[in-house]
Amino acid sequence: MGGEEADYCTRICSDLRDIGPQRWNALACAPGAARPPAFLSFAFLDALARTGCVGRGTGWDPRHLTLWQGDRLCGAVPLYRKSHSYGEYVFDWAWADAYQRHGLRYYPKLLAAIPFTPVGGPRLLAVDAPARAALVAALLDHARTSRMSSLHVLFPPPDEAQALADAGMMVRRGVQFHWHNRDYRSFDDFLAALTQPKRKKIRAERRRIAETGLRFERRIGTEIEGRHWAFFSDCYEATYVAHHSTPYLNRAFFQAIGQNMPEHLVMILALDGARPVAASLLVRDDDRLYGRYWGAVEAVPLLHFETAYYQAIETAIELRIPIIEGGAQGEHKMARGFLPQETVSCHWLAEPAFADAVERFLQREGGMIDGYLDELTERSPLRRSDRG
Repeated sequence: MGGEEADYCTRICSDLRDIGPQRWNALACAPGAARPPAFLSFAFLDALARTGCVGRGTGWDPRHLTLWQGDRLCGAVPLYRKSHSYGEYVFDWAWADAYQRHGLRYYPKLLAAIPFTPVGGPRLLAVDAPARAALVAALLDHARTSRMSSLHVLFPPPDEAQALADAGMMVRRGVQFHWHNRDYRSFDDFLAALTQPKRKKIRAERRRIAETGLRFERRIGTEIEGRHWAFFSDCYEATYVAHHSTPYLNRAFFQAIGQNMPEHLVMILALDGARPVAASLLVRDDDRLYGRYWGAVEAVPLLHFETAYYQAIETAIELRIPIIEGGAQGEHKMARGFLPQETVSCHWLAEPAFADAVERFLQREGGMIDGYLDELTERSPLRRSDRG
């Protein structure tokens, strides 16, 4: 790399253990933070690789881009070489189909994201502004020289999206639904902020669950024992089987994160007496609670809403966590007090004609997103006095 960036060199890292947890986590930490975000932590990304959820023929081949100054790690991008588009939650299947119909190969492609995890967060990990600028240039250069069809950076924060757009990447907008803790003192305090129909609906749903006699138990960190992980894995797998799909994650992965990053984990168990019948797993950072995984071994009406949403809201209120991210899509979350939140992803396509066509599509899609957000805002579950 030339000019002022002459001291930097880049390397592709297929195994984070070549970098090590201390160096990786130090780079992933925000300034002043004591630990990195859960999904960017060495423990999470290494668990995916060690348990075979990525690599080993999964179509997710780790190709992390790293930036060095001598022996000093100055920057990194969590990067994967993909041979399909599963597990991304920003859908480009139509783009792949168009490539195929024109006799071109869309896969493999490059993806900067957290596998199977549609959450926002840093993707350009850098020690300072010059390193980040060098990292952006290196990322696009790597996409070009490796002759990939495309490069995709999913759910970056606004400042990173702007840096990538300035470097020539196209920005795609999307919508998720997040719950915001307005310093609620209790679940009833939260309900009081909702419109009367939404408040009535939630109370009715919770009353129906209470009438089943089920009780709920929250376990945090090391309180989650091996038997709980075994049961949760059964629930998780049963959910995929019920939808005629194959689980992305396996029992070994859940056991690994339970052992190596317990401080980030909260499990909600639904119990019939002493017998568990459902579970949800929440991942937490200091300012976020992520509703990630859910499953049940028995079908109970409304149990999903109680275990995965209302119990998560109670947890956030009690632990004073500001935001719950509920995962991809789902307008039904608005009826549970979640609000629309715009997301972005950034894209580069090597074929100029297809890049032009996609750019025009994204402009049209962006206009539809504007209309959709306006419509959702009008349907806010909050009382007008609480919409601030």
